[in-house]
Parts: sequence; C-alpha cells; structure tokens
Amino acid sequence: MDYHRHPSTEIMYVISGTCRVELAATPSDNPVSIFMKKGEFVVLNADAPHRLIVADKCRMLNIEFHRVDWAGPVPSFKQLSVEEKALRGLLAEPEPYAVLRDPEDVYHTLRSLVLELDRNGSSDGAMIQLLLSQLIIRIGRLRSESLGGDSLPAEQYVRQAIEYLHQNYDREIQVKDIAAAVSLHPGYLQRIFKAQAGRTPVEYLTDLRMKKARMLLRQTDIPVSDIPEYVGVGSRPYFHALFKKYTGLTPVEFRGLRDTHRWDLDKSEDF
Repeated sequence: MDYHRHPSTEIMYVISGTCRVELAATPSDNPVSIFMKKGEFVVLNADAPHRLIVADKCRMLNIEFHRVDWAGPVPSFKQLSVEEKALRGLLAEPEPYAVLRDPEDVYHTLRSLVLELDRNGSSDGAMIQLLLSQLIIRIGRLRSESLGGDSLPAEQYVRQAIEYLHQNYDREIQVKDIAAAVSLHPGYLQRIFKAQAGRTPVEYLTDLRMKKARMLLRQTDIPVSDIPEYVGVGSRPYFHALFKKYTGLTPVEFRGLRDTHRWDLDKSEDF
C-alpha cells in the first residue's frame, strides 16, 4: 500500500496475525515504523501520512472519524474531557500516533461500534455516538495507564489479567491464555499475580466462578445441571465437588435454601 492520508482520525486494531504501519517523514516528524500483533492497535491523527504493510494474513478492525459541530444528545469529546482526565490527555497528545496493547476492553467496544455502523448504514444515531464516546474514553484510560501514572508495571499487568478473567470466566481458560492476553511469560505472570493479588490466577478464577455460580443459583431459575456451563466448568461432577468445597453445600442444597426462604416469605404473607 502506498503512503496516503485521511482528513479523519483512524484506528487500526489487529484481530489476528501481524502487520506494520509506517508513518512518512514530515517537516516536523521523523519516519516511524510500527510493528503490531494480535490485540494491539494504533490511533493515527488526521492527515498523518502512513501506509499499511501486511506480509502474511492479518485481520483488522478499522474506523475513521472526524470532528464536526455537534449538538446531539451525547456530549462532545470536549465536554466529556472536562470530567475525564485521561481523555484530556489523549486529546492533547502531541505525537501524531499512539500504539497501545488492549486487555480486550477496546476490542469489544470497537466491534460493537463497527456492527452498529453496519446495521445503521450511517454514522448518525445516539447508539453510535455513545459507543464512539465509550471507545475514546477507554483508549484515553489505556493510554494513561501505559504511561505509568501512579501504578507500577506489575500492577497494570495484574489488573489487565483480572479484567481478562472477568470477561472470559465462562470459557475454558489456562494460565497460558491469560499470559498471552497480557503479553507475559506464564511463569512471570503467576509470580506477579500471586504477589499482587495474594493468590494464583487459577485460584482467583476458581473463586470468581464460585461467586458467579452462587449468584446464578440464588437469583435465577437456570437448572442446576446447566450452571457449570454458565461459569466455565466443563465437568458437572467436578463443579459439584468444587462448589461443596467452597460453600459446604451441594448446588442443589444451595438452591434449596433459596426456595425455602421464598416459601417462608410467602407463608408469612398469608397470615
């Protein structure tokens, strides 16, 4: 692809594979070559001369947007930046680009935005503006975290790992999957996770799954036999044994407590 430029800000997100984005030299900036892999994205300022180089298969999400006079129901970026410090920093960024690694927050919002644009057929609409605002705020916060802020790098990695667990606890997860999501070696991730969170990633994931299981048993009528699938535990016998270890009750007994309390409440209202 030849060098080109857009009158709009552009976001390029790598879903799979690898690519390289090159920014041409300008009177005020030196040439830049950016290598990106899965889970990384670049934000390019409007009119930044650039080109995309793909040597192998690479899947990407891409959007462009530009500033307009805005009087819609959703606050403008400028209005949002009054309350959102990280967004102010992003809007004031002097560099023509920003490269960031995503813990999956940006991907889900960006994907929702692209789907809504396809569905709507235009960039109008409150939902599109809301999703775009959410996307830019998330990118601003991610940029702020990447610059260090008040957090140590280890804390950032552990926070990203925890976010990944909360977003994916209902799927089969191994330590290597968590490590890949935050671009760390599995052994190193386990060490810093235990130091920061006081437990291993697997222990944290198990605790999270048991909390979700208790919530589903208390607050929903999902069949007990289906709960393991909802919380990412593939084996029903293993789930039952694990749940009893954590609560002292089987899932059926735990669900029965809820039903007993409900019956007691109904009975008291009859009198």
